[in-house]
Order: sequence, then structure tokens, then C-alpha cells
Amino acid sequence: MNDEKVKILLCEDDENLGMLLREYFLVKGYDTDLFPDGEAGLRAFQTGDYDVCVLDVMMPKKDGLTLAQEIRQLNSEVPILFLTAKNLKEDIIEGFKIGGDDYITKPFSMEELLFRIEAILRRIRTKRPKEKIVYKLGQFEFDSQKQLLKIKGKQVKLTTKESELLSLLCANANDILERNYTLKTIWIDDNYFNARSMDVYITKLRKLLKDDETVQIINIHGKGYKLIVPETTE
Repeated sequence: MNDEKVKILLCEDDENLGMLLREYFLVKGYDTDLFPDGEAGLRAFQTGDYDVCVLDVMMPKKDGLTLAQEIRQLNSEVPILFLTAKNLKEDIIEGFKIGGDDYITKPFSMEELLFRIEAILRRIRTKRPKEKIVYKLGQFEFDSQKQLLKIKGKQVKLTTKESELLSLLCANANDILERNYTLKTIWIDDNYFNARSMDVYITKLRKLLKDDETVQIINIHGKGYKLIVPETTE
């Protein structure tokens, strides 16, 4: 099913569920390492080479949100999907703020979980350009392939989500980027939690772009967003 062998870091303290998920992923062709707590998961990530992380939110020793935050400090690109038994908006939004890519609430079907993982991996593969694409945004330079935002000798490494969202805004600079289109393109689904996640990332991008007042992301009520850049920008 998979052209390349994908390696999954799975952290789940429920032994039965963890073993069931690991066996399911292995049958589907994914190398999977299972760990019962966040500390063991972090040690594995520090020494391993993983393509995607599936983290239970409630775990002993180190919870999934803390683990995700520490993984993000080590790697800004690896996809992170949360497993949560609590359908609490606060936990889910906090997960997106940390840099999570998706979540699924227990109980869930393994088929849906696999679909979500494959959707994330497919999106990452198809969105990475083969050629270098650099956007000029006022005094900023944005390298969408390297995920770097530069201004006056300073540069910031963006997360994959930040880079994907800024790339869409750049491609539609000075024009309206429709909200639903953006959600379905980057988050696959335009549900409430993904919409809140997108709002979080818009806020992050605004902070990153504040060093040039001629570059702004504005809300277009009922429609979406617009990236305002100087008309002379290439």
C-alpha cells in the first residue's frame, strides 16, 4: 500500500489499545514503535527517525501535550496526531497551539485513524514543491520550501502548518483566501476544531509579520482572510 516505509511513534498507556493499534499499523505496512508513557516516547524520538507521531493526551510521567511541545522543539515538521478520551475544546485547541496536526476522540475506529494519518502524510508529500519558491512580502522573504521567513538578516523556521498557510496566503496575495477552501486544503475538514486551529495559526503568522507594517493579514467578514502586501511586491 505504501511506496515508502513509514515509521510511526505511538505513545499510548492503555496496554490493550496500544498493542491493538500497533498490530493494526504493522498489518497495514507501517513500522510502529509503541511506548507506554511520554518519557519513553521522548527518548525514542530523540534517537529514532519517525515520520509521524500518534500521542495519547493523558499519559503517566509525561502527558501527550507536553511530549508534543518537546518534540516540536526538536523537529518543527514531523506530523503529530493526538488521541484523546476527553472531548474538551481547551485540550484540543492547546494541542493545535503546540503544533499538532490533527486529533481523534476515543472511542474511534482504527480505519478512521489510519485515514487521518494517511491524509496528513499525503498532504505533506504533495505540498512540498520540487523547485525553490520564494515570495517577496514587503521587507520579508519567504522560502516556502525551506519554510524560512527572513527579514533584515533575521530568519524564523516555520512549522509545516505555518508554512502551508502562509504559502496559500502568498499565492492569493491582495485577494480573498476563502476560509472553507483553506480548511479543506490544509486541515482536510472544515469542522469547528480545525477552524479554531486555523485561527490560532493566523494569529501566529500575524505576530511573525509584525516587523513590516505594510504586510498584514486581515479578516474578511463571512469570507476568509486577505494577505495585504505592497503592490510592487513580486
